[in-house]
Amino acid sequence: MQNPIVFIHGSGDNARIWRLQIEHFGTNRVFAIDLPGHGQRIDSLPEEVSVTDYARSAHKIILDELHLDHPIIAGHSLGGAIALAMGLEYGSELSGLILIGTGARLRVHPDLLAGAKETPQQTNLQLKRLAIAATTDSATLASPADEQTITGSNMLYRDLSACNIFDVMPRLSEIHLPTLIICGAEDRLTPVKYSEYLHSHIAGSTLHVIPHAGHYVFREQPEAVNRAIEEWMQQN
Repeated sequence: MQNPIVFIHGSGDNARIWRLQIEHFGTNRVFAIDLPGHGQRIDSLPEEVSVTDYARSAHKIILDELHLDHPIIAGHSLGGAIALAMGLEYGSELSGLILIGTGARLRVHPDLLAGAKETPQQTNLQLKRLAIAATTDSATLASPADEQTITGSNMLYRDLSACNIFDVMPRLSEIHLPTLIICGAEDRLTPVKYSEYLHSHIAGSTLHVIPHAGHYVFREQPEAVNRAIEEWMQQN
């Protein structure tokens, strides 16, 4: 499979989070986009959105700005939910899905939702701490935290709220795209059972559980994740 890959970030992040993947695969093969209101992209969405709203925005970016034909959509956490939504809504326009640290349903703890609304900067840092494994060097935390700035007081809350109402568990059998599922063995935010559920309900999918990694598996163990992507692409 030689189709381009479009990486979509998770809650409270932006396209820069994929720096190690861009460096590895090269800018002519992979693309990373900012969702509306994140990174360098001006907000074009209302204060409350769904994952489907984000998926439609991502689809428009891919068509109107990147002009990509049948890309693979790779997403982390919220981005993985967006990838699933795109697979359901635009499956015929895609070549595959890469789902990293995500699930078919993404309930968010009420304390995190409240914190995202009242103290977004502190809650974002709290999420980053939860997102790495206990065995991961704490320096890994600094990089994603430094790469993100909360551009609006509502942005993190909007992201987490979209996750909280997301649920495509009954629809996974409708996905008929080559699908790679990657999860850190020590993921505390989207535990391995989430990825195992995806694997058991998406026909023909491939599952990689990466040891010594948490929710930020693609930053904690980039070589293992990049290798899993390469091997999967060679087989599809």
